[in-house]
Amino acid sequence: MRIVLCPLTAPDAPATHSWTFTFRQDDLSSRRTLCSAEGETPHLHPPTSRYACNRSRRSLFGVGRGCGTTISAEKLAAAQKHFQDHRVHAPAGLLKAKPLDVYFHVIYANGTLEGGAVPDSFITDQIQVLNEDFASSGLGFNLKSVARIENAEWFSKLGPYDTADMDTEMKKTYRQGGAGDLNVYTVGFEVGEAQGLLGYATFPSDYKEFPTDDGVVMLHSSLPGGSSAPYNLGRTLTHEVGHWVGLYHTFEGGCNGGDEVEDTAPEDEPAFGCPAGRDTCPGGGADPIHNFMDYSDDSCMTSFTPGQITRFKDQIATYRSITDEIVDFEA
Repeated sequence: MRIVLCPLTAPDAPATHSWTFTFRQDDLSSRRTLCSAEGETPHLHPPTSRYACNRSRRSLFGVGRGCGTTISAEKLAAAQKHFQDHRVHAPAGLLKAKPLDVYFHVIYANGTLEGGAVPDSFITDQIQVLNEDFASSGLGFNLKSVARIENAEWFSKLGPYDTADMDTEMKKTYRQGGAGDLNVYTVGFEVGEAQGLLGYATFPSDYKEFPTDDGVVMLHSSLPGGSSAPYNLGRTLTHEVGHWVGLYHTFEGGCNGGDEVEDTAPEDEPAFGCPAGRDTCPGGGADPIHNFMDYSDDSCMTSFTPGQITRFKDQIATYRSITDEIVDFEA
């Protein structure tokens, strides 16, 4: 697989947006047209399947959370077909899998909070938020370890774009566990093409081909207690773990509904803030602005739908083998 990046800014133009398309190398010509439509030139980066979410105020859709990366329609269709052909159905009901181990990696530039040295309390609060947000699914998370890694260059520059080699080096060095273990890395996204990112993650279906790439990279100041209001209540990690367990954005595919979940109302574009009653696809119901997979403010995000829960439980059963140790916590 390859990634084609349209630059964050077109030549001699103000900063506006960026698109990333994942595709097979033999499909380069058709992907190139998507960038040239914006008057931009695509860049090639090494094989990867990262999915980034950009909270820059220069985002494509306006102020607030935005997206610096989108999965191509071709890759989404291929991934969905593979999922349908190989789907493993997770146990029904609210039986709970053994909590997933979480390996936290704090990348910091110096000993200050601004330099990425987040306190342990931020991390434990984040795990609590993650458990609360996924509670209705029966999926739990257990903080296994916290590693603190001083690397000013990684903290400032690392991302899924022009510094993808740093991402690869970091994960090859520090990633722990297997397909069912969540690795989280906090960085600063201060400069370069990654500047302004809120986070990015990998999909379950990519683990087999790219196991060392697996995990979530997120902005350190979006942890609970961080300074990146209105995105500092812990919902960045909830959103990114949503991708890590196999969910797409609620607005994927616009009004045609491309998130592969039937009970999320179609949405033409992401929601910012908390626009109650917004309906961008008439006839399909109000936009799912409270969904964890939209782009609303952290305080506006409250839930996954039953259909999303069914999908991600089957995704992690199929691609992460998370079905084997089932216990009823209420027994």
